[in-house]
Amino acid sequence: MILSIEVGGILHQVELEKANEDGGYRVVLDGEEIAVDARLLRDGVLSLIVDGAAYRCVLDEDPSASAIYVGNNRYTYRIEDPRALRSRREKKGLASGPVSIVAPMPGRVVRVLAHEGDEVAIHQGVVVIEAMKMQNELKAPKAGKVSRILVDVGSAVNSGQPLAIIE
Repeated sequence: MILSIEVGGILHQVELEKANEDGGYRVVLDGEEIAVDARLLRDGVLSLIVDGAAYRCVLDEDPSASAIYVGNNRYTYRIEDPRALRSRREKKGLASGPVSIVAPMPGRVVRVLAHEGDEVAIHQGVVVIEAMKMQNELKAPKAGKVSRILVDVGSAVNSGQPLAIIE
């Protein structure tokens, strides 16, 4: 499963894959593989061992807050799952705040049509990827400013990988 997770205003790509039945996961965070052992202690409380370091993670009980406590530190987050209804709404220009353009399938970047700092209109082409010998123009899900381009021409991309951020 590939997700985009924004923590503290920084967008990260996370790939999760169950490694074994004992709670082990293969996690690739922004291209770097990390060994993770995860155990659900009870609803909203998770025990993590990440590269040998132990963490207790507790979800914030306020349903309107997307936050988690790791030890004594509180982190707000936003998860973007390309399969979710919210993501589909964002693709139709109904989103507020920064929105990512994500690859709908694995492929290769063949053109970057907009650059960081450019103003784009809703449905304006931003990145073109080639997949299965077909080119797909990925368009801005809303009008705004291109704050980041996360790929270069020739880059291989995975399904769900963030390609650009529109604010």
